[in-house]
Amino acid sequence: MSSLDYEIDLLSRMVAIDTIAATKKGYDQCASLIMSEAEKCSLDAEILDGEKAARDGLSRPNVIVTLDAGSDTTLLLEAHFDVVPPGDGWNHHPFKLTIEDGKAYGRGAADNKSGIAAALGGMRQLQKNKDLDINIKLIASVDEEIGGRYGVDYVVSDCGVRGDAALVLDSGPERLFLGASGIIWAKILVEGKQGHAGYPFKAKNAIDEAFRLISEFNSYKQMVEKKMSTLQSPPDSPKDRVWGRFSVTMINAGDTENIIPGACEIRFDRRLLPEEPVETAEQELITFFDSATKRSGCEARMEITNKFSGYLTSPDLVFVKTVSRVIEKTLGTNLSMAGELGGNDGNFFAKHDIPVVCFGPIRTGTRYHGKDEFVYLEDLRNVRDFIVNLGETRREGITS
Repeated sequence: MSSLDYEIDLLSRMVAIDTIAATKKGYDQCASLIMSEAEKCSLDAEILDGEKAARDGLSRPNVIVTLDAGSDTTLLLEAHFDVVPPGDGWNHHPFKLTIEDGKAYGRGAADNKSGIAAALGGMRQLQKNKDLDINIKLIASVDEEIGGRYGVDYVVSDCGVRGDAALVLDSGPERLFLGASGIIWAKILVEGKQGHAGYPFKAKNAIDEAFRLISEFNSYKQMVEKKMSTLQSPPDSPKDRVWGRFSVTMINAGDTENIIPGACEIRFDRRLLPEEPVETAEQELITFFDSATKRSGCEARMEITNKFSGYLTSPDLVFVKTVSRVIEKTLGTNLSMAGELGGNDGNFFAKHDIPVVCFGPIRTGTRYHGKDEFVYLEDLRNVRDFIVNLGETRREGITS
């Protein structure tokens, strides 16, 4: 197929825009760029701004790009343009795309602006095909890195955007991913008694109390890790199948060295199996927490800060078989099916009964979320060509 000149140029201009999810300062600029590119490709485009639901004055411009074939069948593509902070220690400028040895370096080069570049590149080619049997709609979303409530969730749940099937481009090309993990995020506030560090016997150190409680959670962690999914794990995983995970991720306490802290906050991440209901996992967590506080004697309370189920798409669906066949046509090899260890925006489609699979350019080892993130140009090409081949399938391969 054609060269990658278009996709690399578009990716370069997107990477140059700072779209860190926490600040959102580059969201509007990047959305305008995507809108402009869609119009140049004779594609319809609109913005659905999640700020209308958030009502906090911070723009969240989700861009919807449509290739209308006049069909009654629509395939949704999804990728996000928000990124995590670059951090320090880069050998390449994080906001300037650098091409070296078949790799394109930059923050978001893999996760997930490459997905948008591949999608628009593919739709650009498909737009010239007058015999298309399906409509294609790209959702270029925001806020994925911080949960997606005012990104894809807003687009699908609040605005009612629908399709007959969905392809999430926020994954790797080593497997066809049929599911992703759910999450429970929570914080625990452990109480002690503040006092002078010179007289610790007159105080109760909340950090000591917190460590006792964390120790109690070792048995919970072991219990969770015994849970096994029916889906295979991604490449380079320590277990063959997706498993449950629990990680303490933040501890905060104290104001200065000479004060015994009277409170300590613990935050943690619990990863669910793709098929594990979040309600069941939440009740299991609450029951354990109640018993752990009694055993440890700690005074503590827990607050669930975020939660959602994962999803698992049946491998028996015609859509899944079609995607698998098109991948084989594009790559020349058949991919096994697996589940994601992380979460992704696919759960927002799944909760509205839209079949969803994941296949994208974020290969293992591309340092996404780390310094010197990159995407392999070969993967960018393959995903674009896969989208072209999938777009040229008949509607029966999507809906039957």
